[in-house]
Amino acid sequence: MSKALRLSEKWFRRGLWLVALVFAGFLTGLGGTVVGDLPRVERTLVLDDFLDRAEAERLRAGIRQSGQAAQEAQAALEQARLKLQVAQADTRSTRETLANWLATRNATQRAEQDPQVLARTRALDGLQQAERQAAGEVERQEQAALDARQAQQRSRQALAEMERQGQQRLAAERRRQELRVFLYRLALTLPLLAAAGWLFAQHRRGSWWPFVWGFILFALFAFFVELVPYLPSYGGYVRYIVGIVITVLVGRWAIVALNRYLERQKLAEQLPDAQRREEMSYDTALTRLAKSVCPGCERPVDLKNPAIDFCPHCGIGLHDACGRCRTRKNAFSRFCHACGAAAAAPA
Repeated sequence: MSKALRLSEKWFRRGLWLVALVFAGFLTGLGGTVVGDLPRVERTLVLDDFLDRAEAERLRAGIRQSGQAAQEAQAALEQARLKLQVAQADTRSTRETLANWLATRNATQRAEQDPQVLARTRALDGLQQAERQAAGEVERQEQAALDARQAQQRSRQALAEMERQGQQRLAAERRRQELRVFLYRLALTLPLLAAAGWLFAQHRRGSWWPFVWGFILFALFAFFVELVPYLPSYGGYVRYIVGIVITVLVGRWAIVALNRYLERQKLAEQLPDAQRREEMSYDTALTRLAKSVCPGCERPVDLKNPAIDFCPHCGIGLHDACGRCRTRKNAFSRFCHACGAAAAAPA
């Protein structure tokens, strides 16, 4: 069709397409902002919303207390072990000293050394008693640390089970929330798509077509970019089912439109040549001729062949002679390209 337009008209049309794109861009920005803010309608969900708050806090406090008790018991255990090591060292040293005294006493057989042997024996007994007490303290601290760790582990297991059940409820509620947000998007985009379809069918060639096409582009973007990526999956079933439904609807519309078009073409080909010319747009005829197809039936025709003046498929005239200069010309031209005479001018 561009070959049939005036040069200024071409630039005007390009400018109007630019207006359509700019209009669509601003509408898309506004629509994206609105769609992006739709999730804020729903409250942000957290795991604690699906837990028994009091029980969860009790378990968490128990975990903290058990952890603190375990740390304190571990510190006390290290101190007790250090004291046990000192006691064991003292006992070992005293035992070695006593053994040396006893060996000396047996060798010398001196009776005056017996009180020292008894004193050293009593001191060794006291050290062994202190060692046993230190060992008992170590065992007590080990038991305290073990009890604290086991209590902490029980609290953690109970809290983990509670959080697992809460996580399941949270996931289910999030899926429902995503579905609600998707329905919000659907309620916003479907009317836009319906309005775009009506504008395409009724006003795409009207005087205000740049705004019509801008709105159509915006509606398509809102549907395929702002809606389709957020389509709930549910294992893929929803998306596949929606895809099948859309494909069937679009395919049915295309098949029905094609059959109607073919029926209109068959009826048009049965009309007289003059009537078909009157009903055909001048720009449409020139556009089809520029594509080397018949303006009447849209079948390919060799227009460069000077022997072809009529379409061999539908019979519509493609070339005729000027009524003034008899020059062969395009039958749809309004003026002769050789003499400039009007197409209907007499010879």
